Amino acid sequence: MKTLIHPTAVIHPDAQLHPSVQVGAYAVIGEQVKVGSDTVIGAHVVLDGLTEIGSQNKIFPGAAIGLEPQDLKYQGAASWVKIGDRNTIREYVTINRATGAGEATVIGNGNLLMAYVHVAHNCVIEDSVIISNALAMAGHVHIESRAVIGGAVGIHQFVRVGRMAMLGGMSRIDRDVPPYMLVEGSPSRVRSLNLVGIKRAGLSMTELGYLKKAFRILYRSGLPLTEALEQLDLLPDNEHLQHLRSFLQLSQSEGRRGPIPGKG
Repeated sequence: MKTLIHPTAVIHPDAQLHPSVQVGAYAVIGEQVKVGSDTVIGAHVVLDGLTEIGSQNKIFPGAAIGLEPQDLKYQGAASWVKIGDRNTIREYVTINRATGAGEATVIGNGNLLMAYVHVAHNCVIEDSVIISNALAMAGHVHIESRAVIGGAVGIHQFVRVGRMAMLGGMSRIDRDVPPYMLVEGSPSRVRSLNLVGIKRAGLSMTELGYLKKAFRILYRSGLPLTEALEQLDLLPDNEHLQHLRSFLQLSQSEGRRGPIPGKG
């Protein structure tokens, strides 16, 4: 009978793996790890700590998930990595567990993390996010659904990346990235709407028209952000405009650095 677990893999007897899980050569899986059905774990993968992984994930060779955070404040607290379903995690990706007791580093569903991506403690990646090679993500970063991030990007701690945003390769991201926008550079600036991502997401031409009006108000009118937000309130009621407004309002709240500005 064919086994799905390579004989050289080291799996703690208390680890919980669905019978359909495949494990490659020399993988190491710790005591508190749980892995759902039809997940494929490649050679030399390390899974440790309080780590929960859902169904139909593909984890490529050399990835290390659930190890202690690279945070000097960490004192051995019981913290988590929680990963959903249908994610592709390529070679040598590192995903650290959270710092505080009961906290979690969370990855949703249907994401692609390319080789050498680092997801630090307490980060949240929602759904259908694409992250290119060699991203360096600091702690407490939140990436909303359908964002696309180019290669060799650095993201500062506590930054939020908005829904359907696109980050150009080799950008330095030190403030919040507004939803639906294309951001690039060092220092990074909002260059345009992420038209490709918006169209791929299936937004209607009417919704795209609303976002184009919002972009002109925010980045071409010369208005201060507070006045620009007042002008956005005059546009038709729409889910995407509501999300853009609430994101920018949150970005201005106490303790945050504010959104990345336009190129002007």
